[in-house]
This record gives sequence, C-alpha cells and structure tokens, in this order.
Amino acid sequence: MAKKKQSRKPQIKLCAAAWTLTNYPSQEKEWSMDRKVQAAKEAGFAGFSAGAQPDIAEACAKHGLQLVGGVDVATVDEAGPKLASFKEAGAKHINVQLCDHDTAIPKAVTVARAVMKAGVELKLKPAIEWHRDTCTETPEKGLALAEQYEKRYKQKLRTNFDHSHPAIIKQLRPANFWERIAEYRPDLLKASELIHFRTFTGSHCQTPITNGRGKLDPDFESWRDNFLKHMLYHWIKGQRGATELWAVVELGPKGSGYALDCFPDVWKDAIVARAEIEKVFKAALRRAGK
Repeated sequence: MAKKKQSRKPQIKLCAAAWTLTNYPSQEKEWSMDRKVQAAKEAGFAGFSAGAQPDIAEACAKHGLQLVGGVDVATVDEAGPKLASFKEAGAKHINVQLCDHDTAIPKAVTVARAVMKAGVELKLKPAIEWHRDTCTETPEKGLALAEQYEKRYKQKLRTNFDHSHPAIIKQLRPANFWERIAEYRPDLLKASELIHFRTFTGSHCQTPITNGRGKLDPDFESWRDNFLKHMLYHWIKGQRGATELWAVVELGPKGSGYALDCFPDVWKDAIVARAEIEKVFKAALRRAGK
C-alpha cells in the first residue's frame, strides 16, 4: 500500500488549554482530566496545553492529542528537571514563563540559556513566553532579553509571543494592531513554532469569541481582521516547507481575571475560536501562494 504523501505546506496545529477547562462545567461537577482531553479531541483540537502530571500524559496518549507543555522556570537549577518531566510526559514544545517581573535581564539571560541547553539535551523545543509578571512583562523587557541572549550566545532566542500582553500595555487600537505588533522582532516571530492566541483589544487582554447566541463578537472580528490574518500571513510567508505552528487558544476561565462573569461559556467559545483561526490560516495559505 502506497504511503500517504505528507503536506509540504506550513501547517497550524491548534491546541486547547487545560486552563480554559478549570472548574468546567462547574466547580462542583468538574470534568476529570480524561474527560477534558476527550472533549478537546472531539472538538477538533490537535494538542492539549497543560502540565506534565501523569493523568494529563495518560489522557493525551489515550485520545491521541499532542501534549504541549507549560511551566515556570525561575532558576538555572530548575531548568533541566522541569523540562525532563515533559520529556517523560511526551511533550515536544514547552511554553516557559521565565523568572519574575523584577528579575534583572542579565540574570534572566543566564536562566534562559539553561532552559535552551536543557531543550537541546532532551530534544525538546522550549520557548520563552512574553507574559506579564515575568522577566518579559513589557515589550522592552522582552526585546532586551532576546537582544542580550543573542549578543551573549550568538543564537536567536526561541520565543512564544502572546501578543495580548504587549497590546494592552501599549494600549493599541484596532487600526494599528498589526503595524505596532509587527515591530516586535519579526525574525523571532517568523522562527516561532509555538504561539498563544487570545483575543484582545488595546485595553482588555481577553474578549469573548461569541455573543453567546451563535454570532461572533465584534471585538473578536476586529482582532481577527486587524491582527490574526496579518500575523498568520507573514508567518506563512517566512516558512519553507512543512513547518508546524503549534497555536494554543489561550482563553482563561471565569474567576481567572481574564474571562469576566458576563462572558459566555468560555470552553464553547474556545471551540468556535479554533474553527475561525483555522479558516483564517487556510485563507492566509492561499494568499501567500503556498
């Protein structure tokens, strides 16, 4: 039997976040981890973003989802052991929130190096996330970390951009979402294989995907049209061959400070977001001639 030909086009692998399913469908009747992973599989997700706990690894293996890791690393000594736990759990890509908001950049560069070295040794792909309350909490800090890492080690720093964080810090407006965000190291964005997608405005780090009654929320449409379609097109244009972009639909649950009480069901919104992001990616492929 002839082997099925693999696509030579760039691909997107959309991932659900375990975080989104916190206390779902209610705190009293929260689903088991197996049920959560099964739901993500049934919803069409290719991966599941979570920790390295045994029940998560077991559920991902059972239901055929790729585990995408997420972990905090604060010191050089933590890097190896924390990444090794994800190796054992079956992850390849690992999102790393590095150090603290008040960690000096020269120290953070040393910790980032330990993370990247551990990744090479374990054959993993950790990426440093731009995120508040870490050493990359502002665009200036994120850029400084990347620049000093490259200067010291003559290598680019693998980066996971969550653009919702710099967007609200800079209080961007829809008309300049992409123009302003494209300033942030397009070379690192082009090289990214892991990214977080959360709908944002210039003042809100997360907005609803739908109105809860079957229609897309206008703020989601604005994010999609002014940021997402441009970002995916430029990422695709920078690729050669079948590079995979592992993209986490990073929607926080109610009670997290991200989803407000007035938001519709966040998990159902995440399912809609997955389908919408996939449509935009396919359109970007056509536009880029891939």
